[in-house]
Amino acid sequence: MEKDKPDNIPADQPANKKPSAENPYQLLGLKLTKVEKWAAGVPAVMAAMKDLLEEKTFFRGNKALLHMNQFEGFDCSSCAWPDPDDERSPIGEYCENGAKALAEEATTKKVTAAFFKANAVYDLAKLDDYKIGKMGRLTEPMYLPKGGTHYQPISWDDAFKKIAAHLNQLASPDEAAFYTSGRTSNEASFVYQLFAKVYGTNNMPDCSNMCHETSGSALRPTIGIGKGTVKLEDFYLSEIIIIIGQNPGTNAPRMMSALEKAKKNGAKIIAINPLPEAGLMGFHNPQEISGIIGNGVKLADLYLPVKINGDMALLKAIELLLFEFEKTSRGQVFNWPFIAEKTTGYDAFIKQFEQYDLDELARQAGVAKADIYEAAQMMASKQRIIVCWGMGLTQQHNGVDMIKEILNLLLLKGSIGSPGAGVCPVRGHSNVQGNRTMLIDEKPTDEQLDRLQQFFGFNPPRKHGYDVVRAIKAMQEQRLKVLFCMGGNFLSATPDTTYTAEAMRKLALTVYVSTKLNRSHLVHGQESIILPTLSRSDIDMINGVHQFVSTENSMGVVEKSKGILKPVSEHLINEMQIVCRMAMATLGPKSVINWQRYHDSYDAVRDDIEKCIPGFDKYNERVLQKGGFYLPNAARDGIFKTEEFGDRAPFTLTTVPDNTLGPDEYLMATTRTHDQFNTTIYGLDDRYRGIKNERRVIFMNADDIEKAGFKAGDKVDLFNYDDGIERIAPLFIIVSYQIPKRNTVTYFPETNVLVSINNVVKESNMPASKYVKIQIKKHDPAIYNRINQL
Repeated sequence: MEKDKPDNIPADQPANKKPSAENPYQLLGLKLTKVEKWAAGVPAVMAAMKDLLEEKTFFRGNKALLHMNQFEGFDCSSCAWPDPDDERSPIGEYCENGAKALAEEATTKKVTAAFFKANAVYDLAKLDDYKIGKMGRLTEPMYLPKGGTHYQPISWDDAFKKIAAHLNQLASPDEAAFYTSGRTSNEASFVYQLFAKVYGTNNMPDCSNMCHETSGSALRPTIGIGKGTVKLEDFYLSEIIIIIGQNPGTNAPRMMSALEKAKKNGAKIIAINPLPEAGLMGFHNPQEISGIIGNGVKLADLYLPVKINGDMALLKAIELLLFEFEKTSRGQVFNWPFIAEKTTGYDAFIKQFEQYDLDELARQAGVAKADIYEAAQMMASKQRIIVCWGMGLTQQHNGVDMIKEILNLLLLKGSIGSPGAGVCPVRGHSNVQGNRTMLIDEKPTDEQLDRLQQFFGFNPPRKHGYDVVRAIKAMQEQRLKVLFCMGGNFLSATPDTTYTAEAMRKLALTVYVSTKLNRSHLVHGQESIILPTLSRSDIDMINGVHQFVSTENSMGVVEKSKGILKPVSEHLINEMQIVCRMAMATLGPKSVINWQRYHDSYDAVRDDIEKCIPGFDKYNERVLQKGGFYLPNAARDGIFKTEEFGDRAPFTLTTVPDNTLGPDEYLMATTRTHDQFNTTIYGLDDRYRGIKNERRVIFMNADDIEKAGFKAGDKVDLFNYDDGIERIAPLFIIVSYQIPKRNTVTYFPETNVLVSINNVVKESNMPASKYVKIQIKKHDPAIYNRINQL
């Protein structure tokens, strides 16, 4: 039987009158362990099994793991790394964090109406995110009335009536926003965006606005598509793989299997990152004897410890050296036929290098000139080059320019649109790319809207809607009244926590479609509704038929996903039915869309997707193929179609940023622990970085620690002063680490409070969470009084 009262609710924080938007300001007892130089192996297997035991789902969970990412199984709800097209491991086609995500889906622990009756929202908010997330699966719809202290049960019909009443009394549809996380299926995403447009708004902020919006903003105007251009098999053909601003050991562990195979085929790997992450250095494959009892495989042939935001200087330094090599070996370094036939703007691009000095670029990058020279030499005679990146680039204030600079490098080499070469933005959540393909986008194109109008016969709104940052500002200014969240943990994923929490509390209604409890349920609008839904691994029955959904991975493969586990509650319904019932309640019988048809059949949804979105011909037929099907990708085939440059990819002129800091300032980047996926906290350790039982740590360079008069283990408070506003993250422990001087790293969401709502990436408007200027001061217990006055 599930527990109704969680253990160890901590004492209230001083003068805290509202449910806390932050994790408790308390330390758990940090233990430092060895910093690892390789990832995965037996420890990863043991950690995965441990989570299944903790969730009381060892046998049920292991049964599901054997079906996860298999041809006839279900898609992992964690990262979007692609499954192999050919053979898949019968032992386990998943990683440690995928197993942890499955454990929390397959758990037998439940959060019922009795649990909410026993626990006030205020009390639950005193718990940290780890404890909140470990309560179990939500089992029935819950409602928090205006002024209420406890969520209470509500029927599905009454929940939809309340949502419809709020939506229908708004002065304009643009007073509502519909957020999407990356786990929502293609089918549910299509129906969701269709409802929003029929309702009358393009306010569709989504998780892309916080992770890879920058990638799309850079790629679309240069190569004509906002996605990567490589397939998994390209890794096996590549000569050089550059991993920049991305940590595969934690963020996409199955990527290491592809890197291992690439290494065996002769590829060289260059790792570029401020931290020497274990997953960049070595890999012990737990499915091979050599990975269990042997030495595994060394991954990075060259590691470049770039400063935070020193990537642009580093890229230009490499290009400068390649240009020098080309001048002495004409035609041996640059791909002149490719440049002449496929690109534009080369002359203006190459002229800029007259003004650059290698020594100065190396200083700004924070990388030894000899190491940069070695990187350029490795690339000089090679053409099959893949560049992978993650949020270490996309969340920099100049992230769009840095990705365009990556494209400049690849265009010089002709390393895009051919086997073994191209760009690979490593997506985070499992269907974040599919969501965008299904038109979850606050800026839909006229072409996309025209197709919807022609097929369905309604006039979709043309005005661009709010992305995440603009939506938060609109809440704060009370231009938004209703926020509907299809999955995710909006509060903990977003920047400027104090500002965002205040904004969310101004909403008339918040609605969350969720599988588990999270902090966003506790920092809510005047009224709040929680709608529990099926997970990816659950059996989804409609009218007696076992249904499947589909998703799109990082490399554009659309594949079916069919759950196998009995749902933990008979009261759960799937996301698509939630949208359809909301639509029927809100729009009534006059709607031009037959929502009941969609409600009753995923096949019907796929039939209409086929008519409205290019690349989905014979959707219901092709999705049944073993391994699914690839969507069209012209850039992958070497065809570049851009609005401004036609069939040529442009070289882009960018600048090296000035990262000058004040005498008491440091640059901070937020990151996740290895026991974490996005905002979901699986545990309190960061095994590869040697952190055990603590999250409130700040990684600092040893010389910086000494120069500031601190020592490792000291307690400190962190401050940000962007926009003339004091932001405080109190009570962190200094950990000495191999990191460039004046750079620091902390975990999110604990330091999201320091990321100003106005600290965004140019062009993409994403939070620049990897570029935050902070000050570090000795911990003052009186700091909490200042925080409560903010």
